[in-house]
Amino acid sequence: MFRVRKAPSEEHTLANFAYVNKGDFDAGRVKHVTVQTGPARHYIFSIRNDPQIKPGEIAFGVPHRQWAVLSLDQEVRVSPFTFQSSEYVGSIVLSADFNNKKNVTAEPLNADLMAREFSIQFGGQAFSKTMKMAFRFEDKEKNKVHTLSLVVKSIEGFDVNKAAIAANGGGADENAAKPKQIDAGELLPNSVIVFDKEEGSMLNLIGKSKGKSAYRSIINPNWNFQEMGIGGLDKEFSNIFRRAFASRVFPPEFIEQLGMKHVRGILLYGPPGTGKTLMARQIGKMLNAREPKIVNGPQILDKYVGESESNVRKLFADAEEEWRRCGANSGLHIIIFDEIDAICKQRGSMAGSSSVHDTVVNQLLSKMDGVEQLNNILVIGMTNRRDMIDEALLRPGRLEVQMEVSLPDEFGRLQILRIHTARMREYNKMDPKVDLEDLSKRTKNFSGAELEGLVRAAQSSAMSRLVKAGGKAQADPDAIEKLVVNSGDFDYALENDVKPAFGRSDESLNRFLARGMILWGPEVTQILDEGSLLAETVKNPESIGFRTAVLAGAAKTGTTSLAAQICKSSDFPFVKVFSPTETAGFSESAKCMALKKAFEDAKRSKLSVLLIDNLERLIDYHPVGPRFSNLVIQTLMLLLNDPPPIGHRLLVIATSSNRSFLRDMGLMDVFGRVIDVPRLSTADQMINVIRESNIYSEDQLQAIEHKLRSFVEGRTFGVGIKHLLELIDSARQCEPEYRVSALLSMIENIALNLF
Repeated sequence: MFRVRKAPSEEHTLANFAYVNKGDFDAGRVKHVTVQTGPARHYIFSIRNDPQIKPGEIAFGVPHRQWAVLSLDQEVRVSPFTFQSSEYVGSIVLSADFNNKKNVTAEPLNADLMAREFSIQFGGQAFSKTMKMAFRFEDKEKNKVHTLSLVVKSIEGFDVNKAAIAANGGGADENAAKPKQIDAGELLPNSVIVFDKEEGSMLNLIGKSKGKSAYRSIINPNWNFQEMGIGGLDKEFSNIFRRAFASRVFPPEFIEQLGMKHVRGILLYGPPGTGKTLMARQIGKMLNAREPKIVNGPQILDKYVGESESNVRKLFADAEEEWRRCGANSGLHIIIFDEIDAICKQRGSMAGSSSVHDTVVNQLLSKMDGVEQLNNILVIGMTNRRDMIDEALLRPGRLEVQMEVSLPDEFGRLQILRIHTARMREYNKMDPKVDLEDLSKRTKNFSGAELEGLVRAAQSSAMSRLVKAGGKAQADPDAIEKLVVNSGDFDYALENDVKPAFGRSDESLNRFLARGMILWGPEVTQILDEGSLLAETVKNPESIGFRTAVLAGAAKTGTTSLAAQICKSSDFPFVKVFSPTETAGFSESAKCMALKKAFEDAKRSKLSVLLIDNLERLIDYHPVGPRFSNLVIQTLMLLLNDPPPIGHRLLVIATSSNRSFLRDMGLMDVFGRVIDVPRLSTADQMINVIRESNIYSEDQLQAIEHKLRSFVEGRTFGVGIKHLLELIDSARQCEPEYRVSALLSMIENIALNLF
């Protein structure tokens, strides 16, 4: 039995503890006790040791004695108490009033700042319904101190184990993870705190934490991605929760017992428009943390010496102050860096600069995982150039969770399309015949931003039908209400308005295939079959998913057209054409960077084909000397030996008009397959091409064939198909009666020049 005593001072009362001697209960081992004052009358208190309290005594502040109806010298039964996993505070509603009527003020008090201060002062303590307490709030903005009287009106608790499983994508019962009303619970650093004004009070509260708010748990198990405008990122969210947030659901003492440190940093990287920034912003809203600080990387930089580093320190100042005051009971502070590569480039990479970038990186490193380590921060960085980030930032303890936000798959694209058409469907502004599933299949390699742009383009197409032509563009008022976006609008937008950045280079391929594909002999069919086999091998899930090949033939033998046909027939969602004309005038290093970017872009797509045209021109090869760019050759060799990431598949096809060049440069061994493209060497092959031109009659074709057979017989003769097509175009300009002789004369001249 213990005797009731009063708290030694006002400071003891404001701390909201019951005080006992360490010999009775060691507060380092026992956090809470239950005080029994009579039959069925139990009250839970958090305890603290104080040497002023004698053994067999327990001291309370006035609010606690009023709540539990305790009188001085009263004997009570005290025993240790431990909360169950389902008795942790998700949200608590407190009724507030001024403690002293003499200090009443009409000035508004910021309930958000009050909630933060309450969490800092009382994190980890026990609270029960109807409990009374005193709360001292220091309003730093107005430099005033207010003492408030609080009464606990309601508590919503949740099960930390089941909430963690739900957040991690586990199969826990959906209702089990939902919050429920409880009589008592332990306050967590991220518990939601809501202040209500006591009836008849003069208290003036402002802020989001004022009044009756909707419940927000630390991690809401019923989080709806589509309502927040997020689609196709379910897997990424699940992985981030597992690594970064599951540990933050548990009480601080559990984490301390494990000796665990929370994840302090997440790096989201991937192609532009895939939802990295959107995901980071929604993470900040999903968690009951301090208001996220969102900053673009370039905003940190300042022209004055030391200001950039100071800007970084200011971002962490609030978290540092709270950590010094509360330690493990501190709430979570989120700092979001958009375009983090702007300030965190590899140190030493900015030649000739003032080293501002280096010192900013150093400052960020020290704040995230320096001598004074913080366990209450989460830094989220976003970039589409992960290779530019300083490697020291990517190790464990800093941006250790690195999540690629890649292009959405078919299911993800369907989710995104449903999100962006939801409002139209709600108001019957979209034709029910629009098949979103079919659209998701036709939009391979579209990013989330491009899908949103596709919907906007379809809407614009629909609205343009209502605009009257004339001196003033105006819409028909009678037709506006009948406006409906139909399948034709989406088809038009898909064909004309929106093209994916990581899509097919159909314009380049069609330019190479302007004359079509002429099957002049079985040799052409065999080359196309080999190319088709390479594409199928890359697609095969049992293969490594990476093949390289080069089409080698003499000049004007159609190597580029054959390569373009192979790429087009592969039906890969991403087709990239890298031509030397794109890098004309580039320096060696600039050409290497362009080549490297082409490979990186190809590797971002799940299924890609990269066409590298005219290798000789790419490396500046000339037989006189010989002259060539060794830097470009070495870069090309390295890239051709570097497979794509796991789950990504890549086919690389190159063309060359000089087989000996490939051998001399060592490229024959680098390419996995060398496909020879021959010249036309027989009369039948040439006649097949001439017949496709449709400028000769059947009698003329027979005359040409007879002459060619007699001319070619016994000769080693060959002409490239592109060269022969040029001769046919020249003969087309002659009068019809001279076209046969003109063509034969030009073919004979080629043979005489060759031999």
